[in-house]
Amino acid sequence: MEFVSRRATMMTQGAAMKEQPNRPTWSRQIEFTLAGIGCAVGLGNVWRFPYLCFRSGGGAFLVPYLFMLLVLGIPLLYMELTVGQYTRRGPVHALAIVCPLLKGVGMASVAISFIMCTYYNIVITWALYYLFSSFQAPLPWQNCNNTWNTANCTSHATNSSYSSTASQEFFKYKMLQQTSGVDETGTLRWELFLILLLAWILIYFCIFKGVKSTGKVVYFTALFPYVTLIALLINNAQLPGAVDGITFFIVPEWEKLLSVEVWVNAAAQIFNSIGIGFGSLLAMSSYNSFNNNVLKDTLTIAIINSLTSILAGFVIFSAFGYMSYLQGIPISDLAVDGPGLVYVVYPQAFASMPVSQLWAVLFFFMLLCLGLDSEFAMVEVMVTSLMDEFYQTLIAFFRRKELFVLAICGFAFLLGIPCVMQVGIYVFQLMDHYTAIVSIMFLAFFEVIAICWSYGAKRLSDNLEEMTGQRANIFFRVCWLVVAPVLITVILIFSIIQFKPARYEDYVFPPWAQGVGWVIALTSIIWIPLGAIHTLWVLPGSFKQKLKLSVKPYALDEKSNAAYYERGGKNRDPDIAAISSSIDLAVNPPVEAKF
Repeated sequence: MEFVSRRATMMTQGAAMKEQPNRPTWSRQIEFTLAGIGCAVGLGNVWRFPYLCFRSGGGAFLVPYLFMLLVLGIPLLYMELTVGQYTRRGPVHALAIVCPLLKGVGMASVAISFIMCTYYNIVITWALYYLFSSFQAPLPWQNCNNTWNTANCTSHATNSSYSSTASQEFFKYKMLQQTSGVDETGTLRWELFLILLLAWILIYFCIFKGVKSTGKVVYFTALFPYVTLIALLINNAQLPGAVDGITFFIVPEWEKLLSVEVWVNAAAQIFNSIGIGFGSLLAMSSYNSFNNNVLKDTLTIAIINSLTSILAGFVIFSAFGYMSYLQGIPISDLAVDGPGLVYVVYPQAFASMPVSQLWAVLFFFMLLCLGLDSEFAMVEVMVTSLMDEFYQTLIAFFRRKELFVLAICGFAFLLGIPCVMQVGIYVFQLMDHYTAIVSIMFLAFFEVIAICWSYGAKRLSDNLEEMTGQRANIFFRVCWLVVAPVLITVILIFSIIQFKPARYEDYVFPPWAQGVGWVIALTSIIWIPLGAIHTLWVLPGSFKQKLKLSVKPYALDEKSNAAYYERGGKNRDPDIAAISSSIDLAVNPPVEAKF
């Protein structure tokens, strides 16, 4: 009887999700798949993965990387897409539904995505700056005969710490005009300020109609990077020294696999690349049709993301081999991590290629597309979550959703202004270190606990069966229950043990700046305990009863629905209750769920 009651309740709740009025859906399912690929495939595929391969044993790194993709990346992406599609809600409401005690994880996802979108757009700003600069002949970073160059400038890479290349000086002294440290703010870089404004205008016109406009844009932004990567690979493979670079990239050093750090790096790369915990893919999947095949989208997004990383590795290291051949220095002295790879080292390779302007324009336009896709997703998390929670209030104030999206973009633009000052590179590095490295690991840990253990693999399988007619197989259930939680815990512990304060090149941030970094990290993490305290406060009964209710799915729905009638809110729409499963109480009274 209990099983029948539970299944009946699940069906009632699922039907309510399916029939939710006014919830837009993707025009075609391929649009979600492309948007998901665009969200997962970002600049990290181009600048982070090749570097990790170089540092972690070349081709041998593919062993832990593909293993982590199989047991961590694909199962957790499957989990997020299932929760988003079933609940038809953004991360805040979705987590409040599956585990009320940890609803703060959803709030933290929104906070971290918004913080990231404010500084991630700076990378798009740099790509636009380089794109505009690439229409000059010769390229401005091709030689040292410019007003911003110093006496130590050289046109060739060198092992010397006393000299700098033309591309380094263009990045540092021309574009950034960076100060000596975070203590020296400098002035506003007006060129970058205007390009940042242009970048936000591009973002706005791509997402202002929601999934209807984003779905059209991703046909180009998700596919064009592959055209460029393949064209670059064909060109680079014909250059002298390219084979040596590719060999350096893929020849395995098997002894590196004995290092725990290599396996943790592989897991972290899979984790951050796919975007588990950021809430972006969960939010976008909430616009899927209820019966969409989640597994097909999961496999497509995860596998294409990893293949893109490997393709980018061939492109980058073939260029490194060419530079090594030209300049007579080891490839190991060229490989760097982060923005330096795509804005310093690789532009230097263009300088000596035939038709250098063409390849530079294609490359930086590709970076623009990669950045835009990821930025769409981060902004969409904030828009979706706020519209889910405060739809009537926001529409009453802004009149149109488009104006609300404009307000979000405008606010994020203002918060990004410190990053386009002369001190901007230090602000960027500080925010990135404490957001993308520190906060996300805590987020992921609690998300896995909330969904895999509290909500449970059995309920997830029930949801999948209701949507697609098929339950999750034993492999996914084992990964959800055992493998993913253990691996996430190991990564979290290792990250804490190996934690290093933020730095930029040789500059170490002062203690007060590190303190600001921890405040940035806490602005997202703090929502997890605050959400738990709020849940325990609003639920009825003794503390023991509250605690028992707080891990029961839909517990907050029952409380909020009761409160709606207790408040006599007959003139308000019950579909927009605080955290609602959109069951119209006038037609369907609450059914007690006996989990």
